[in-house]
Amino acid sequence: MLVLSRHRDESIMIGDDVVITIVDIRGDKVRLGIKAPQVIPVHRQEVYDAIRRENQDASQTTDEAAREVTPPAGE
Repeated sequence: MLVLSRHRDESIMIGDDVVITIVDIRGDKVRLGIKAPQVIPVHRQEVYDAIRRENQDASQTTDEAAREVTPPAGE
């Protein structure tokens, strides 16, 4: 892990397209501004983990559970 020290309003570049800026520092909390292309998803770690769990659960759907899904109207 690379550890960097930054002050308020200073930035870190990740590649050519991602800029992380220190927006505010209050006590033990740091507010970050993240500028990245829309094609790069940016999530908090706990949200990312939840998305991965949901995707993994959905990919393990059994054939029986899939048969219980009602198709959309008109199909």
